Amino acid sequence: MAYYESEYSVNLREADPWGRCRPSGVLSLLQEAATGAAAALGLSHETLVERYHVLWVLARVWYRLDRPLAWGERVKIRTWHRGGRGVSTYRDFDLSVDGRPVGEAVSLWALADAQTHKLSRMSLLQDFGDSAGGELCKKRTLTKLPLPAGMEERGERTFRYSDLDINGHVNNAKYADFVCDALCMEQLGPERFVSSLQVGYQAECRAGETVRLFTGQAEGMAYVHGADGAGKTRFDAAVEIARTGELPFSFRAAAGPAF
Repeated sequence: MAYYESEYSVNLREADPWGRCRPSGVLSLLQEAATGAAAALGLSHETLVERYHVLWVLARVWYRLDRPLAWGERVKIRTWHRGGRGVSTYRDFDLSVDGRPVGEAVSLWALADAQTHKLSRMSLLQDFGDSAGGELCKKRTLTKLPLPAGMEERGERTFRYSDLDINGHVNNAKYADFVCDALCMEQLGPERFVSSLQVGYQAECRAGETVRLFTGQAEGMAYVHGADGAGKTRFDAAVEIARTGELPFSFRAAAGPAF
């Protein structure tokens, strides 16, 4: 059984108008933990490219929070992988603050050729399976999201330099911002927060490209679908909203709509 553990601060860049960590901030923390864990295994971005000529590609991610994370809080993230099969592997996360659990996450990663972006088999990484999390491994799997019928178009989003990451495409965490903007989260108010989010990355997006955004609701979940001008799906997302309840910190008072 092997895991990687580190502590991260919710900084001001990740805070929303009510002092809580935006969903994109949560994804950034998870991404940072995953990057640290890969480096600890000797499988950093630089090593993968130089030695194996491949890249880590995030296919899907899901998280659940018991309560919002607050600006300035120190969040401990413990993460491990489940071993590799075929072209992909799952990476799990547990989140805690001051020793108390506050949430969990699951992500699905694949290996892709650094030049052609064709998928590569996990067996390329020797001894990778020997560092799996063992009994810590979660049971949850991430499948393609079933979108509700009758989704309505909510505008477009053109990608720019500020959206890009080291691989030259839109950063994984940025998609959470697109989702929140499409759902007008600025109207949410301090009484509610995103308690769970799942994003499926169907095709990479680059600067200058534009996607049309569609939203819908079903069974208490809000959905966002992003497609390009040709109708090709670029990403899908599902969001669950919960009441903040009794929090260990206070938010600035603001009126929000019923969601």
